[in-house]
Parts: sequence; structure tokens; C-alpha cells
Amino acid sequence: MNKLFDIQQFQQFDNMELIAREVVEGFITGLHRSPFHGFSVEFAEHRQYNQGESTKHIDWKLFARSDRLYVKQYEEETNLRCQLVIDTSSSMLFPYETGKHKLFNKLAFSAYSAAALMYLMRRQRDSVGLSLFSDHIEYHSECRLSSVHAELLYGKLAGLLARGKDDLRKTTNAVEALHQIAEQVHKRSLILIFSDMMDDSEDEELFSALQHLRYNKHEVILFHVTDHKQEKQFEFQNRPYRFVDLESGQQLKFSPHELKENYLKAIAQRFEQLRVKCGQYHIDLVEADINEEFSQVLHQFLRKRKKLY
Repeated sequence: MNKLFDIQQFQQFDNMELIAREVVEGFITGLHRSPFHGFSVEFAEHRQYNQGESTKHIDWKLFARSDRLYVKQYEEETNLRCQLVIDTSSSMLFPYETGKHKLFNKLAFSAYSAAALMYLMRRQRDSVGLSLFSDHIEYHSECRLSSVHAELLYGKLAGLLARGKDDLRKTTNAVEALHQIAEQVHKRSLILIFSDMMDDSEDEELFSALQHLRYNKHEVILFHVTDHKQEKQFEFQNRPYRFVDLESGQQLKFSPHELKENYLKAIAQRFEQLRVKCGQYHIDLVEADINEEFSQVLHQFLRKRKKLY
């Protein structure tokens, strides 16, 4: 299962860990066949041998398989703290559908991505925490490594898939949430944020909240979750549509082609501003398209983790 669409065909939606495992195992198989094979699944347990150091901890079995010298690393050398942060506001339910494919939205993509990341992290002995926010912090847990903790987090992520009509008109307050998370995550961690960044706050307030995370010495990856086809490219048929704001309930009826040119300019300007600010604050910005494979998320995590170690 490489994409969100693939999971829609899978019947056991409630088994989040099983789906996460299938996503990660497929991803790892792809790594071994791709130019990214250097991101070995064993990278958290091994590092390349440096000439002149002791040969005591060389993994000779791995050498026999790969013809390369790697040194075994131990848990205190490799352990990483990762805080998964997911925006659960109503705008994340876009595209909002009540029929067969109602799980094909930004929130479902974020939940499955987070579950896959958690499965991958646990394979690497990384501790994981979870924060959910809308107009307030809905849930927050510290980073832990235990199986019981993982089961709790998988349950929280699975609960996001059940959100529907009763969760409409839930606004976003990313500014306050990110400030709180920056203060609550006490130890230096890798913060992975999944959000469409649709917030009514002033841009400078939002960017200040992101900067707060970096000020507290956290590494940050912002997965900017969007439906590229509809939200960035504004691809709709040339006919009247009724557009509904999922957070406010406000409705507008118009033909998309009447506003497409101005919309594309405005949205491009917004995304460029976000890109520039993230660059200034040394935050990794990843454009996560819900129509594409989960590998766009997993690859970025591996790249960041490799840099940190």
C-alpha cells in the first residue's frame, strides 16, 4: 500500500498498526530497489566503519552480505525523540465526502503517515509522542518507547479516521497550539508537523510560533498537507460549484474558471511566503500531496534522521 487511495480498498480500517506495517514494509522494499538504497533499514543500528578505529564492534555478518564494513551502534547512540503533531481542524477533512471514499482527505493522509512514521521509528528504537490540535490542544503525550504507549497512540490515530459531520466547523489555532507544544516538549526533539496551515491568525504570529520551536532547540519538519490538484492547481470542471468553508460553514457559489487566475496567484504567493520563512528559521518544509505516495513523508524523515546522526 503506497498511497492513500490504496488503503481505501483495504477493509480493516481499524487496524492502524497493520496498515502502518504494510506501508513501511513496502517502502523499505522500494528503498532496496532505488537510488535511495543507502538509507538501509539497519542505519539506526549501524554506522560506517572509519579507518583506524577498533574493529571490536564490526558486524561481520553484515559485511558478508554487503561487502562493506559497518560498526554496531547501541541504543544510547541512536535513540531519537520524535513528537508527531497533527492539525485536526475541520479544514483537514477536505476533500469532504460522505460516501464510499470519505477517508480520502488530508486528515486521513496525516494519520496514516504518522502511523507509518511511528512504526518506522519504533524499528529504530526511537521514542515517539503525539500532539493533536485544532482550536486547542486536544491530546498531548510525551515521547515514550513502550509497546503499551504505541498501542495508545495507534488508537488515537485510528480515532481521527472516524471524524465526520459532527467534527465540522472546528476552527484552527495553530499559533497557540505550537507555542504550547514548544513549551511542553522539554527535551530536544524532532518535531514532525502535519497541517494545511490554514489559520486565520496573522502570518507573523504563525511564523513566530514556528520560530518558537526552533528557539527551544527542536529540529522541525513541516509537512504541508494539501490536495494539490484542487487546492494548489484549482482543477475543477467549467461549471458552477457550491464551495463550503468546513470551519465556518460559509458558502459561495461560482464557476471556478472565473476566479482561477487570481486564486492561483494568491495561493502561490502564500506558499512562497511559507517557504521563505521556513528557510529563514531552518525548518524543513515538505509539500505533502495526499494524492501521492507515503514515501514523500518517509524519505524526508530518513534524510533528516541521517543528518542528525
